[in-house]
Amino acid sequence: MQQQPIQTLKGFRDFLPKEKRARDFVQKKLIATFESFGFEPVETPTLEYASLLLGKYGDEADKLVYSFTDRGDREVALRYDQTVPTARVLSQYQNELPRYFRRYQVQNVFRADKPQQGRYREFTQSDFDIFGSTDPIADAEILACSYQSLASIGFKKIELRVNDRQTLMSTLSPFVSETVDVFSLIQSIDKLDKQTPEQVAAELVDKGLTPDNAEAVLTALQSVVISPELQTIMELTQQLGVPKSALVFTPTLARGLDYYTGMIFEIIVPESGAGSCGGGGRYDNLINQLSGSNIPAVGVGLGFDRIVEAAKALDLLPKEMSGLDVLVTVFSPELRGASAKVAQLLREQGKKTQLYPGTGSIGKQLKYADQIGAKFAVIVGEEEVSQNSYILKDLGTGEQKKFEP
Repeated sequence: MQQQPIQTLKGFRDFLPKEKRARDFVQKKLIATFESFGFEPVETPTLEYASLLLGKYGDEADKLVYSFTDRGDREVALRYDQTVPTARVLSQYQNELPRYFRRYQVQNVFRADKPQQGRYREFTQSDFDIFGSTDPIADAEILACSYQSLASIGFKKIELRVNDRQTLMSTLSPFVSETVDVFSLIQSIDKLDKQTPEQVAAELVDKGLTPDNAEAVLTALQSVVISPELQTIMELTQQLGVPKSALVFTPTLARGLDYYTGMIFEIIVPESGAGSCGGGGRYDNLINQLSGSNIPAVGVGLGFDRIVEAAKALDLLPKEMSGLDVLVTVFSPELRGASAKVAQLLREQGKKTQLYPGTGSIGKQLKYADQIGAKFAVIVGEEEVSQNSYILKDLGTGEQKKFEP
């Protein structure tokens, strides 16, 4: 067998400490917001039965599901998103969960997609959903939490582009034929944020519409009026603190997945150029399709990776990303124990402390401290040990002070 190069698979990534800390910063902000809205954490397995996942997303999305036969001859698949696995959780544990269950989930998902800028085969999704309610207040809570999640990171301009899937379907239904169903039309319309109207019209013609009908579809979408249901949701969302200017009725918004049944939306940070940073909506029938349990739902999947990239582009991440407070130096083998005691004392005081893993010149150790982003260095030399003290050096200013433990 030919030896493979020592590198990641295409579309997969490693995260070294600086990048991982940036991601952790964003994740902590998101989770703090989710929990402020009363959402509870859950996790689901990376692998599910393939039959659970396939057929839930539409034909085009099914092609992107990583599926295979495992060593037990079971047909399995990697998690494509977190909505369908959580629908299984709702069905499987419905007697153990509250009637109105709110959950959030931050895990990786996998898609056999073509890797490109901002698109990977493994990436992190941050989802949150409300189950069991059809009241518009649940939809408004999802929109408000979406807005506040990004605002907590520091984004100033956030757009929630909203539409009503039922209105969209009734608008497109007159153009359905034996060769083109409504979901196929929706999948094409969903590309209007990435392609020109002419390109989408050409795709509709390729699917079987006449050129006149393809143009009529686009014209019909532009004349749609907001539904009373969606108007109520948007008004409630404003009551929850979302600025009116952030809510943008977008009649061409489609959300390509087949399971949406009501309000749908996407989250855009216009200044970042990152594209959609998430999207979701109401999907009242999915859990029923899985198990026969009638559990309505509304939720969102945030594009975690895109949010991180957008935060970088707009310089919203902290300048100091290292988590290390102190490096304790080790002068010599004879002073290892003294340095170790100081390190332990600092850790007991809640300081993030690294004990230099060896001995050597203080200059080399201070250079290492700077490399790993430590804020301070503690110098424990023979004189300091004899005086039961140590020197604390501020690595930013160079200032030194003597302290006694």
